[in-house]
Amino acid sequence: MAKPTRSDDWGFPRWRAYGAKGRAAARVRLCDRDGCNEVGDRPAPKAPNNPERWMFCETHAAEYNKNWNYFAGLTAEEAARRAAEEESGASAFRSSAHYAWGGPGDGTRSRDEMRALDTLELESDADFKAVKSAYRRLAKEHHPDRHKGEKEAAKRFHAIQAAYDVLKRAEERKTGAKL
Repeated sequence: MAKPTRSDDWGFPRWRAYGAKGRAAARVRLCDRDGCNEVGDRPAPKAPNNPERWMFCETHAAEYNKNWNYFAGLTAEEAARRAAEEESGASAFRSSAHYAWGGPGDGTRSRDEMRALDTLELESDADFKAVKSAYRRLAKEHHPDRHKGEKEAAKRFHAIQAAYDVLKRAEERKTGAKL
C-alpha cells in the first residue's frame, strides 16, 4: 500500500486556488488582435450568421464594436421596437431612475452653468438659441445707458453679461466652434 502524501490544502493561507484539481498551468486564450498579449475573453462574431468568433481583450472588443450598426436592414418601426425591448431588459444601465427626481442635476451642466441659467431666467434644459435671445432681451432691459445712475441696474447688467459668458464658453467647449 502506497503512503498517502500530504496535501497543500491545509492551514491558512491556501497554497492553491479553491477547486483546483492539479498543479498544471491554466490555459489562457490571448487576444486575437495582432501583437496584443492581453487575455482574450470577449467574443466577437467573425461574420453574420457564423458561429466562429474572434476573442478580444476589452480594449480591442470596444474598438471592434465601435462602428457596429445593430439596426442595419430594419425599418424604423422594427428598430424602435428592438431598441425598446433591449432597453426594457437593461433598466439598471439605461436610466438610473433614482436620480431622475433631481431635474437639472443630470450631469449635463455644471453648477456655474445652472446659476447662469437662473440669472438669465431660463429653464435647465434651454438650448443656446434660447440663451442668446434671453441675454439680448435682458441686456437691453438692464443696460446702464437706459438706467442712468442706477447702481442696481449696472450690477444686474454685469451679472447678465457674466452669465452669458459662462454659457457661451460651455457651448464652445461642447461644439468645438467659436461663437
